[in-house]
Amino acid sequence: MQGVMSARDALLRAYSVGLDLLEISPNADPPVVKILDFGKFKYEQQKKKNEAKKKQKVIEIKEVKVRPNIDENDYNVKMRAMKTFIEEGDKVKVTLRFRGREMAHQDLGIKVLERIRADMDALTKVEQMPKLENRQMVMVLTPR
Repeated sequence: MQGVMSARDALLRAYSVGLDLLEISPNADPPVVKILDFGKFKYEQQKKKNEAKKKQKVIEIKEVKVRPNIDENDYNVKMRAMKTFIEEGDKVKVTLRFRGREMAHQDLGIKVLERIRADMDALTKVEQMPKLENRQMVMVLTPR
């Protein structure tokens, strides 16, 4: 803490000890500066940035495709896959595709998506309710 001084005096003090003058908060009145080694400061900032990048988790959207007349065993396999995705912290996009005349029986598709939602209710919450896009219904689940 050197106190309030002119910019010229601060620069002279910094260069006399072989360091740099770094402006910390330019909007303050008067501006706050520090006397330190700029190379070391940049190195520390880079280290902090890399550490923060290491700790963050990127949330991916995993897609699971199902059909309106899905068999019981296939359904169980898809459910196990969805549970592992959710436990890893990823979102799950459930896509139910209709073919041909199945479009006339959209209620079957809604029942399958409702069953998935009910079975996954303990682990997930619905981010996007089932909605029809062309020949497929899409629902997005996120971890609780």
